[in-house]
Amino acid sequence: MTDKQTAKIGVLLGGIAPERPISLKSGAAVSAALRSRGWNTVDIDVGRDLPAQIVASGITHAWLALHGPLGEDGCVQGLLEVMRIPYTGSGVRGSAIAMDKIATKRILATSGIAMAQDRVWRRGDEFPADITYPVMVKTPEGGSTLGIRKCHDAGELEAGLLYCLDFAGDVLLEQFVEGYEITVAVLEGEPLPVVKIEPLNEFFDFEAKYQKGKTRYLVPAPIPPEVAATAQKYAKSAYDLLGLAGVARADFIVDAAGTPWFLEINTLPGMTETSLSPMAAGQVGISFEDLVERLLRGARCWVPDFKPGIK
Repeated sequence: MTDKQTAKIGVLLGGIAPERPISLKSGAAVSAALRSRGWNTVDIDVGRDLPAQIVASGITHAWLALHGPLGEDGCVQGLLEVMRIPYTGSGVRGSAIAMDKIATKRILATSGIAMAQDRVWRRGDEFPADITYPVMVKTPEGGSTLGIRKCHDAGELEAGLLYCLDFAGDVLLEQFVEGYEITVAVLEGEPLPVVKIEPLNEFFDFEAKYQKGKTRYLVPAPIPPEVAATAQKYAKSAYDLLGLAGVARADFIVDAAGTPWFLEINTLPGMTETSLSPMAAGQVGISFEDLVERLLRGARCWVPDFKPGIK
């Protein structure tokens, strides 16, 4: 066991994904919280020289404040496994699957979780003419609402497919569900209070998510208790079936009948004091500093022979 006096925590932030600016904010907030609790921390701006950075820093544990590809998708997690450095959040397999919207939906297909009908369009396929509009076009591994378009006609769909091809060769075409958006964070297997999201834009896009004043967040969500309970059940089921750890956040659209339709689950959600997961944790008396420290104490390697923790 490592104690606070001997541990050196590397906060991995930044990275080379499009979500880099958001990761820098999360990492700065996490570092400040850890330092306020007396932890010895060093910020590591993740680049292609990450292995050398880790060796030079002498860290004993990694707090992952990364978002998006090459950070949230199992790549960094795999490196840390090889280097035997315990890290926060989910392992390689859970991170990789949850990052891929198509893989996630296929694994959850028989879970009973409500999910919109979808099809996969691949580079080189014929244009999908038999589409019911509107349709959501998504890159499978996009994060922070990047790589998503709502298409109302064939012209918009063609533009949306070209846009998503900048991210990946596969594109997820998903039935549009009319309704309001909610999110449920799951902390170490237990769902937190539901947050309702009220964007001023048509849907919760990048601008709505990160530009101040573009969205209202309501927690606990002013929705029927049975809707909240169903969303929490679905979020926990997804968390468990994908083998996740730490904190993960599942997003849903609730339709007019009160059915929460699962959209995706994020294994490294935003981590500032005003982010959605800390907001939900605060409703059950877990401060931001408590949350950050609790996740650190759950840091681990997933290989059977190496699971040191922190006292």
